[in-house]
Amino acid sequence: MNGSASGAAGATPGDAPSTTLGGVSGRQDPASLLRRVLLQGKYESLAMLRNGEQLILAVVLPLLALVGLTVTPFLDGMGASRIDVAVPGILALCAMSTAFTGQGIATGFDRRYGVLRFLSTTPLGRGGLIAGKALSVLAVLCLQVVVVTVVALSLGWQPQAAAWIPGLFLLALGAAAFTALGLLVAGTVRPEATLAITNLLWILLGALGGIVLPAERLPAGAQAMVEFLPSGALGESLREAFLTGVLNGGATLILLLWTVIAGAAAIRWFKWN
Repeated sequence: MNGSASGAAGATPGDAPSTTLGGVSGRQDPASLLRRVLLQGKYESLAMLRNGEQLILAVVLPLLALVGLTVTPFLDGMGASRIDVAVPGILALCAMSTAFTGQGIATGFDRRYGVLRFLSTTPLGRGGLIAGKALSVLAVLCLQVVVVTVVALSLGWQPQAAAWIPGLFLLALGAAAFTALGLLVAGTVRPEATLAITNLLWILLGALGGIVLPAERLPAGAQAMVEFLPSGALGESLREAFLTGVLNGGATLILLLWTVIAGAAAIRWFKWN
């Protein structure tokens, strides 16, 4: 159990203790919904960063992949340098690691131990809980972007300044799509199955889903389908954004469709206990 119940106490103050002033008993006003969401997001972010396994998945493995792609010839001939092609894919991998695998596993075990059911009945509510989880994904993703950028700059990465606007937009959209998918898995199957499914898909999509390696470097049988996967759409659109500064409309539309469809499915079939 990852301890969300203990964090909920700080995240959702609910009714504050009574106070007495001049002999008159009163109650403090409850925290606003925004404050509850911010506190829940802060707690979930810290819980994710304190989890050694998730930290390896979110930071260590993407950095190892970045160094590996930089010193090997897999990306030769696809851009001005290996690092220019590698970094967008690694940023996409970070989004998938945190939003899909990390959040999916955490939510699955919160559901198993009744934490989700408990939090959904507090002043935070179901909507506030989901908003807090989305906020934690964005917070951890921001940290990942900073770490990867610092390492990539030290390896010679020289991104275009104009590429950051479409790049960050696509990262946020990709995080939304993978968060919806992670919640869909976590809310419909057993926690042990969630653990297996999210880790297996992380490996398969990372290696063959077009997220780290461009479709041109994949087996012929995989090239035709990866562009329709959320991993392929995010990886391809980020590479195009950082290499050319252009927003890929087709890939962006695919990410939007995955976000809407997975989000609707999660709302429809998510089980809180």
